[in-house]
Amino acid sequence: MVDDIWIPLGESLLIAKFTPIWNTLIDGFGNHDPGRGRYEGMRPRWDVLHPGRAWAEKCQPRKETAEQITREVRAHLEQAEPPKSTHFLVEQPRAQYKVKPDAA
Repeated sequence: MVDDIWIPLGESLLIAKFTPIWNTLIDGFGNHDPGRGRYEGMRPRWDVLHPGRAWAEKCQPRKETAEQITREVRAHLEQAEPPKSTHFLVEQPRAQYKVKPDAA
């Protein structure tokens, strides 16, 4: 188990390492109903691709179609390079950890 205080740090590290498209390209994945008076904002891209959340239908429509967003996602994925390693820390040879003597 993990204390709740560490969860945002873990999420931030995972997002920084793997840059999932729902955090970089497709806004709205984890959104909740913004509430009355805030439906003047545009509908999240996530909801254009995955319609069905009633509150998102109250938001202003986007100019982009699902097909346009899908093309953008495909182009992004074709260009994106996967992380070189799935590990957060890459082990280095022991010699690289030596501390240089002070030049005083």
